[in-house]
Amino acid sequence: MTEAALIGWSRAQFALTACYHWLFVPLTLGLAVIMAIMETVYVVKKDDFWKKTAKFWQKIFGINFAVGIATGIILEFEFGTNWSNYSWFVGDIFGAPLAIEGILAFFMEATFVAVMFFGWDKVSRRFHLASTWLTGIGASISALWILVANAWMQHPVGMEFNPDTVRHEMVDFWAVVTNPVAITKFFHSVLSGWMTGAIFVIGVSCWYLLKKREQRFARSSIRVASVVGIVGTIAVMFTGDGSAVHVAEYQPMKLAAAEGLEDGGTKAPFSIVPGVEIPGMLSLLATHDVDGYVPGINDLIDGYVAPDGSAGLSAEAKKERGDLALQAFRTYRENVDTDPVAAAEAKKVLEENVDYFGYGYIEDSAELVPPVWMVYWPFRIMVGLGCFLLLLMVVVLWLEYKGKIEKFRWLHWTAIFSIPLVYIAGQCGWIVAEVGRQPWAIQDLLPVSAAVSSLSTGSVITTFCIFVAVFTLFLAIEIRIMLKAIRKGPQTAVEDTAVGSVSQN
Repeated sequence: MTEAALIGWSRAQFALTACYHWLFVPLTLGLAVIMAIMETVYVVKKDDFWKKTAKFWQKIFGINFAVGIATGIILEFEFGTNWSNYSWFVGDIFGAPLAIEGILAFFMEATFVAVMFFGWDKVSRRFHLASTWLTGIGASISALWILVANAWMQHPVGMEFNPDTVRHEMVDFWAVVTNPVAITKFFHSVLSGWMTGAIFVIGVSCWYLLKKREQRFARSSIRVASVVGIVGTIAVMFTGDGSAVHVAEYQPMKLAAAEGLEDGGTKAPFSIVPGVEIPGMLSLLATHDVDGYVPGINDLIDGYVAPDGSAGLSAEAKKERGDLALQAFRTYRENVDTDPVAAAEAKKVLEENVDYFGYGYIEDSAELVPPVWMVYWPFRIMVGLGCFLLLLMVVVLWLEYKGKIEKFRWLHWTAIFSIPLVYIAGQCGWIVAEVGRQPWAIQDLLPVSAAVSSLSTGSVITTFCIFVAVFTLFLAIEIRIMLKAIRKGPQTAVEDTAVGSVSQN
């Protein structure tokens, strides 16, 4: 098969693993906060009802947590198996956050999650509560380091290219950690997990209301989850605004694709759907100025000069500079041991053009345009579902506050069917982030065509099919175990506690 087939299947395998992994991560992040708040209420009020409630959601958290770890480990291994050129080229930088995540955050989670699950009635209430909070904090710290690595791919900073080792090497660790894209992406992703956890808890609780079971448990869970979800969703909207500014500055092609904007300009409109636009809104979102200039797809390909005098090189000009960088690199490598003068001259040319190094691998300017429909529509689905789910949580919380939520069966069904919707919204967000970056594995530095491993396409197809089967099996098992736990209900947790107390006595 062709090289294009190898790249396509390698991308498909990585996307498959990432999408499955993201089915488990947001629920972990959201449930961690919700169950910690419930246990906090238990410790403060000393009411065993809240202990029962917290233990039930901890059980659901544990099921999800275990499966999420398995998919995450596979995802990290794929950088070495399927993207070995990428790992060699930037492993010194990309590997550091992942190593910290494994050493610090993962071990922190593993330590305190054990106390959280097995420490009931064995350690003090306050120590157990601290373990529950630290489990959630550990999950967020884990997400932080992974998102630092991902953000560096979107906006590479804090590194220099070493032509002797043919690697980008980290020169400023704190620049990588405090990358503005990383900070925004961290809060946006973690807080979206709050929304996922909230919708999940509300949906399950509404199922109990439909069945006329566990009424106090269901209403109390709805109350806590709705507050967490509303706060998280509103914060997600604010961080989304910051993300739009960063995308406009560092990845303008992604923004243009997300808006289907062929020709940019000042007072750029925001497209709600094709043919329905809000004049000037895109400029406001991207630059915080309704008169701000936003380049379109054609502007980024052909080059442009903005009204303020700032200019963007054409794709052809970037490719020319990329070719210069690649040729200078080759010349340096050929002469570094035999002709120091020629090597020094080549190194100077390389340093002047290294920012466009990746463009030397681009054969056609059309490659620089991501598939617009795969960015445009997922963005609108994500935003539309986010607004709907926020409205749902506000209505549910209001009716619960008024004591009328049991009366609205249609709302119960809406909440139940909203559980898959919140997952769709999360998946769409990652599609926008990752597909919108194409063709780059690392923005402007390394295209996916140069990052892929030298594998047979058949082996990638085989592992892809295996992963489909295994991940689907994981998901089916998780759903089955969760449904079994939900059908049994939270009363089981109380019975387990009582049995444990008798056995200890």
